[in-house]
Amino acid sequence: MSLSPSSVRPEAGTTAAPVDDALAELIDLERYPIDQPGSDAYREAVARVRDQLHDDGCALLARFIREDRLEALREESEALSPQAFFSDNSVNPYVTPDDPGLPEDHPVRCFQHYTNGFVAKDLIPDQAMVKRLYRNATFQRFIADCLEEPVIHEFADPIAGLVINVMPEDTELPWHFDTNEFIVSLMTRRPESGGEFQYCPDIRRPGDENFAGVQRVLEGDHGKVRSLTLNTGDLQLFKGRYSMHRVAAAKGQRLCTLLGYAKAPDMMGSLEHTRKIYGRVTQQHIDADNQRRHDRLMG
Repeated sequence: MSLSPSSVRPEAGTTAAPVDDALAELIDLERYPIDQPGSDAYREAVARVRDQLHDDGCALLARFIREDRLEALREESEALSPQAFFSDNSVNPYVTPDDPGLPEDHPVRCFQHYTNGFVAKDLIPDQAMVKRLYRNATFQRFIADCLEEPVIHEFADPIAGLVINVMPEDTELPWHFDTNEFIVSLMTRRPESGGEFQYCPDIRRPGDENFAGVQRVLEGDHGKVRSLTLNTGDLQLFKGRYSMHRVAAAKGQRLCTLLGYAKAPDMMGSLEHTRKIYGRVTQQHIDADNQRRHDRLMG
């Protein structure tokens, strides 16, 4: 099977597309028939996700992973978690440097303690379940359909395309925006309690940072904040470029795999963000550093 995403959409009534054993072994295909493009069941599954994304930019696909594979999925992420780079520093919501020219209460100057870590893509073995899922053409086509995109691409970024977010007990992922317009998350180890995903839907838009709205949230106004609890095996689609979000502190370790896709084939994380979050950069990051974002947003 090709690992490149396809923009071809089969007509209704066509037979199920060939699915490799790894995909059938991992996904609950009865609940999410991603192997049946063109079928009524496939269209209904996609429609449910689209409705959620249209509502607030966040969609939950509960029990996406087969129940009999949850333990293996958890064990895999736990085995890889010691390789995480832990960034014990302070970041603002945009993961950009301080700007002394702005007022002290400006969001760009609001730095939050950042203590969790990430296992980078180049440290995740090719045979790992999460990497096989990430690279699978059938899965990519399903995600593209849910996002109403003709095609999606794996990140060109050699570090940040596929990562495991490692949150030991009592750590939290502070308020931030994503570099990419959307992210796909797979919960691989739910903590004992806490660790909720919290977000502010569409708090900014292309060309409009809405610094005032961001500052209100940072100061504790959570009137527009929504909260979501993810269980092991749940898949989440989230448009985090425009919705500021965080993960609350938890009791017990929380492990979540982030599958990064983009609309264009050359997606790279910013130099500053990559250095702070992963502790290293590559020549690819340096070369891409001066390229300007088309949406004129920070981060």
